[in-house]
Amino acid sequence: MFSKILIANRGEIAVRIIRTARRMGIATVAVFSEADANALHVREADEAHAIGPAPAAQSYLRGDVILDVARRSGAEAVHPGYGFLSENAEFAEACAASGIAFIGPPAAAIRAMGSKAESKRLMVAAGVPTVPGYHGEAQEEALLAAEAARIGFPVLIKASAGGGGKGMRPVYAAQDFAAELAGARREAQAAFGDARVLIEKYLQRPRHVEVQVFGDSHGRVTHLHTRDCSVQRRHQKVLEEAPAPDLSDVLRTSLHEAAENAARAVGYTNAGTVEFVVEGEHAYFLEMNTRLQVEHPVTEMITGLDLVEWQLRVAAGEALPTHWPPPAQGHAVEVRVYAEEPEQDFRPATGRLRKFTLADAGARFDTGFTPGDTVTAAYDPMLAKVIVAGTDRGAALTRLASALDALEIEGLGNNARFLTRLARHPALRAGELDTGFIARHAEALLTPRGPAPERVLMAAAAALAEAGRRAPAASPWLGRQGWRLQGAAETVEAWDDGTGPRQVTLRWLPGGHAVAVGEGAARILSIRGTGTRLALVEGDAAEAFTLTPEADGCTLRMGGESWRLHRRDPHAPASEDAAGESRLSAPIPGRVVKLLAAVGDAVVKGQLLAVLEAMKTEIKITAPRDGVVAHLGCAEGENVEEGVEILSLAT
Repeated sequence: MFSKILIANRGEIAVRIIRTARRMGIATVAVFSEADANALHVREADEAHAIGPAPAAQSYLRGDVILDVARRSGAEAVHPGYGFLSENAEFAEACAASGIAFIGPPAAAIRAMGSKAESKRLMVAAGVPTVPGYHGEAQEEALLAAEAARIGFPVLIKASAGGGGKGMRPVYAAQDFAAELAGARREAQAAFGDARVLIEKYLQRPRHVEVQVFGDSHGRVTHLHTRDCSVQRRHQKVLEEAPAPDLSDVLRTSLHEAAENAARAVGYTNAGTVEFVVEGEHAYFLEMNTRLQVEHPVTEMITGLDLVEWQLRVAAGEALPTHWPPPAQGHAVEVRVYAEEPEQDFRPATGRLRKFTLADAGARFDTGFTPGDTVTAAYDPMLAKVIVAGTDRGAALTRLASALDALEIEGLGNNARFLTRLARHPALRAGELDTGFIARHAEALLTPRGPAPERVLMAAAAALAEAGRRAPAASPWLGRQGWRLQGAAETVEAWDDGTGPRQVTLRWLPGGHAVAVGEGAARILSIRGTGTRLALVEGDAAEAFTLTPEADGCTLRMGGESWRLHRRDPHAPASEDAAGESRLSAPIPGRVVKLLAAVGDAVVKGQLLAVLEAMKTEIKITAPRDGVVAHLGCAEGENVEEGVEILSLAT
């Protein structure tokens, strides 16, 4: 077994590998970019080395720099995790040339399965069924359009070298093909440095089912059961479960056999995943991910195995147990917690994690963040994975909803509420699984929350006022104890919950406050407790809540909901709506990949004007009203910070 390994990754997977290696008595070496200097994986490793600036191309994708660290630190092996260099055949070869073990499959297997087109040809030769499509090398637009017509719309354009939903566009009609092809090529080039695409028949209600496989250097290949990853947004997985539910015994067996045949066809070793699209009783090969998958914990939960441990054992030359696969026990479900705004088309979010805890000891919580860490735009916005198990699928989903209720995140936008709705959705519990699930149930899952209830605004205003009253003041003139020479002290504030400002009037009383929202009647309230855990007391009733003060307001959690509240100056002049709709700025730091309008162009409301790429996501900037482009604040290819003007409109 290895005595020291280097982890060429970041985030929760790096933390997971470090902890498994520590349990096995293996020393660990972490690498980090400038953005990750204080990251959890850096703090947990036995030693850590800086490898470059925040952009992945200058740090985590620098195989030469990472190998230099491995040699200097005395690491005997490199674990690439997933993403970054995990499916880079050249890096695997460079490791071998340096006498350092690559904890993954051989470079030849990575190369064979790295091209979707080549992998499809290999699978056809191995007798594995594939979706009808075009996988050729010729990439002329006219040829691709003709192939799409031959296959029959709708079709799916996919980046040949891609994964994770990048460079993937469904096309429903011939007249839309050229625009979607251009977008897919742009995404593919930006994500993988390769603009080639393939075209496949777009199945209408497909499920995404995959099989975990494992191979060793002694010629043994086996499956470790199925997973269902159908619940996705933008072709990226949101919820995964194992084993895949509602498959006939015949179909399940055929998937196991096809996956093992696919792995044998490329001489596969170590952990990998063979992915299929399933419609009815028909299954078609989709791709093979030549690495560990983000969703591997659900397989661990039903098998009792540590897949990272077995990756290390196999890479060190050990043989897989002859009794594998172990039987699947119970059911497991995982959800991915992202820094994003689901109600705003899953727009990524950045900021400081003021609170980040899962107060549920029975759930597994895989994360690379701790409270106080900052989420930047440099990397994927996944914050954590919440994984639970139950005796059956229904019990697991119930357990998941309970765990999500105990998840507390404050400081930036996140999808926790969306995931809770998803876990409790009756159609999900009924097994209505396909890749269109979220889009089909968007109204129930993504309905924007209405204004904050009055008690939330009252609790925020009263709690902050009470904190001011208790805080010692350096001068009596700076005190906030509500004292007045004559009459009761009264303050008027404007609180904004994201739906617009609302007036809150607070009158100081002995031991409490009279609080009114808008034109409503005042209610007599008091705040009980200290620190962040408080209670709103009204008469004999008390409701618990937590409150984290911020520079311009607070984050308040009450009744299982979290609210970000901003305190505004009620006397400040209101901005003109027209001005607000004239300046279009970057909602998040990113790169301007496309400008679709020039100065002087007349545009109409809803027209696409620019495309921003941030945190592996394309964000579309559209015209909020009719107008004329008056100014461009940036150029294509330029990196911009949040709030930087993209363009402005004139009437």
